Amino acid sequence: MIRLYDTIEPNVIDEELLKLAVEEQGPQEAAGQVAKQEGINFKDVKSLQLDFQNILRIDNLWQFVSLRKLQLDNNIIEKIDGLESLVNLVWLDLSFNNIETIEGLDTLVNLEDLSLFSNRIAKMDAMDSLVKLQVFSIGNNMIDNLLNVIYLRRFTYLRSLNLAGNPICEDEEYKLFVTAYLPDLVYLDFRLIDAHTRELGDAKYQYSIYELKHRENQIQAKLEEEQATIAELEKHKAAYVEYLNGPFLFDSLYSEDVEAAKLAYLPGVPELLETYKTKFVEICQNIFDYGLVQQEKRKAEVAIFYECLEEALQENRKQGLKEVEDFDKTYTGYLHTIRNSNDIHYVDNKMSECAEEISRLFDRLMTLEMQLVEQLEETINNFERNIIDMVGVFVENVQGLMAQCRDLENHHHEKLLEISINTLEKIVKSEFDEDLPDDVRALFSDKDTVVNAVGASHDIHLLKIDNREDDLITNVTSWCTATVDKVHNDELDRNRKRVKEINQYVDHLQSDLDNMDFGDLLD
Repeated sequence: MIRLYDTIEPNVIDEELLKLAVEEQGPQEAAGQVAKQEGINFKDVKSLQLDFQNILRIDNLWQFVSLRKLQLDNNIIEKIDGLESLVNLVWLDLSFNNIETIEGLDTLVNLEDLSLFSNRIAKMDAMDSLVKLQVFSIGNNMIDNLLNVIYLRRFTYLRSLNLAGNPICEDEEYKLFVTAYLPDLVYLDFRLIDAHTRELGDAKYQYSIYELKHRENQIQAKLEEEQATIAELEKHKAAYVEYLNGPFLFDSLYSEDVEAAKLAYLPGVPELLETYKTKFVEICQNIFDYGLVQQEKRKAEVAIFYECLEEALQENRKQGLKEVEDFDKTYTGYLHTIRNSNDIHYVDNKMSECAEEISRLFDRLMTLEMQLVEQLEETINNFERNIIDMVGVFVENVQGLMAQCRDLENHHHEKLLEISINTLEKIVKSEFDEDLPDDVRALFSDKDTVVNAVGASHDIHLLKIDNREDDLITNVTSWCTATVDKVHNDELDRNRKRVKEINQYVDHLQSDLDNMDFGDLLD
């Protein structure tokens, strides 16, 4: 097969090509000259036209984060890639290229109009993330199976579809099939779908579509169930009690315990295990329920803090704006007086007074900022104490409940060891009548072997309990530290920014005053 670029020199998307394209499509005349002098910032570009450039590969577009329209038609592109950063893209034209597979569109969640017209595509897929797709042109490709159309049912906003020029269009049922399976479609192959065609399609495929809808509903219900499960798990993780609402932790004690599986064959052990499990799971459920309650309390504490923080900031802004507004009236009056006076001494006096007003404004704004800093420092310190106390109480109570789990394990260990020793004594005296697997019976060769087996099982269980406790305490403590640190750092950043704003504003006022033109007065 002869490829187009066998006879045409492929081009690459480089810095030079991009600058040239942006300059040609940007403002012309005076505005364009200013843009060239100041430099082109690709991140601000909204539209980019790269058609008829013999481009083989999409590349170097990562800076165009604000791009909404991209034209790459009439090139020799073979693969869709390099578009990951264009998350704001609404319109994309890749028509008249050499693309064989739909791919690389996962991040384009805002795309509404997509053209893949005149390529080499045989299958419509890999577009699941294009949830806002309204217009899709994929005519003049190699799609030969009508079932491809069913894939498009997921795009609930799709209203215009072009498939003209594909092998499926030769099927006599083509239009009826498409209109039936895409009931919300308005335009097909650039023509309005008439009511008669839609009625014929509905009648012909009503039973097939009924079955399809049933399957879709089942899939959707399963998906929603999975999403709800994931959301619920995330909620549990946020409370640091995931997998404590059931036998998960208990089952994990035995998941790698080979010796416990053997000892479970001993008479009385299954009943012992069942009692142990019931009590253990009950304690885990208590930790779980307690954790969710404490998480809600922590969330409420954080919410109240940020509400108080915002109220204080708003009040401070209000007072600051009032100071600036009052100053502006005075400042404007001074400027008016100065500009309309012909007395140099009078002007000097007024400029000195104005400079003093600027200085007083600076003092008032800085005073407001210092008052806010003191107020927020007290609020933040109270928040820090409350959060640390809440987490401390939570950790202390969890440790107490986990200690109960260890007590249960210790009690179970003692009972299991007792049963195992009794079994050994019966086996030694030939008084044990139960049938045991060979690997289990091998444990009862001597007392040390039995004690070691029971002890190894016990050690595994205690380690699993300790690890789960450590994970919970480490995670909630880390959250506490990170939350408090963020609050302090945010306040430091806010204060620095505000002080800088005040200084810049006052410097600007003083600079304007110092640079007033008194040429006429001096003459």
